[in-house]
Amino acid sequence: MSSGTEGFGDFAAACSGPLFRTAWLLTGDWHLAEDLVQETLGKVFRRWGRLDQIEEPIAYARTVLMRTYLSHRRRRSSGEQPAETVPESATYDGDVALRLTLLDGLAELDAKDRAVLVSRYWEDRSVEETAAELDLSPGAVKSRSFRALQRLRAALGDSGVGDMSALHRSA
Repeated sequence: MSSGTEGFGDFAAACSGPLFRTAWLLTGDWHLAEDLVQETLGKVFRRWGRLDQIEEPIAYARTVLMRTYLSHRRRRSSGEQPAETVPESATYDGDVALRLTLLDGLAELDAKDRAVLVSRYWEDRSVEETAAELDLSPGAVKSRSFRALQRLRAALGDSGVGDMSALHRSA
């Protein structure tokens, strides 16, 4: 590799899994999540030689992923529709029914609200980190979180889910 791209392969291998999990939670679509990760890594690669000033390249990659996801959702040319069912996947040690219920509830939220909840509660980011990733003010993150959690609780009904941490625990 050239000096400008040195270490990118290791970086991409290390962060692809976490980026994919986040992308899959955002989209609910295995293939779209893979596409978003590929697009994200492509964008990061183009700037890789200049990222040495950034303390946490993975945080930069997460920000690129979130913004790529939101950009994709805004595009009218996207003709793909989400699947009715979640594709088959490996078994989980946690409560699978709860996980699927939460994923269905997330799917009912708009893109920005879903991104806020995934960043804040799944990725366990602070309000400030989420605001920076999504180019929002901290107040907007707080109000979106509050309203999105209310809508998610209403969608889930009496399942007894208090917050998104149940999704994290069941993963």
